[in-house]
Amino acid sequence: MFSKVEKEDIMTEHHVVERKEWLEARKALLARERELTHLHDRIAEERRALPWVKVETDYVFDGPSGKVKLIDLFGARSQLAVYHFMLAPNSDHICDGCAFVADHVDAARQHFEHADLAFAAISRAPVERIEEVKQRMGWHFTWVSSGRTSFNYDFGVSFTDDQIAAKDCDYNYGTTPYCNPDLPGVSFFTRDEAGAVYHTYSAYTRGVETLVGAFNWLDLASKGRNETDTMSWLKLHDEYDGAKSGCCSSHASAA
Repeated sequence: MFSKVEKEDIMTEHHVVERKEWLEARKALLARERELTHLHDRIAEERRALPWVKVETDYVFDGPSGKVKLIDLFGARSQLAVYHFMLAPNSDHICDGCAFVADHVDAARQHFEHADLAFAAISRAPVERIEEVKQRMGWHFTWVSSGRTSFNYDFGVSFTDDQIAAKDCDYNYGTTPYCNPDLPGVSFFTRDEAGAVYHTYSAYTRGVETLVGAFNWLDLASKGRNETDTMSWLKLHDEYDGAKSGCCSSHASAA
């Protein structure tokens, strides 16, 4: 990571060439970008080919209108994406990284819902707190509470006091040394015609970055993500200078 002064020096001293030389460099990079695109396609195929696990627990969540089962979150669709939003019971903090992901959902789901994919956010906080945050941030997607269930623990995003004390959280399949009561992630499910639900995929830490379109814009720009530390510029969208406040506002990730 660069300090502010170092980044300014880079902008001042960056290599500047004539258009012909730039085109040569750009074409060389294009070849590498194509390699990455093809690798991405192959990995996506491997992801879709992963085996599934049948969900045997009959999870019942708290929603704003009452009890909601996991299968209810599918609606009329056969696939479900769940974002594990870090919102713990008794916490007045809103995770800016989770909010950053959530800011991208409503626009995207206008499209992916028509491709047979439903969406829901799930947190351990009570539904009253969830509704407060949802109204403040102006989000409209489904968001339910798993606080009365083992759902968060079963899918590797919440951890007991004993696990934290022993530093035995196994977050991100044991590859990431985080150990907190709640951590972010995304899980995907599918259901068959008989109503059985299967867990097909989960990702954590930088595996969630693919959901964040703002990163893709920044990664194409000359300053990149323009951070002195991981997402050091990030705020809740109603906290930026000049942002509108309340429900009228428009609009994780170290390895």
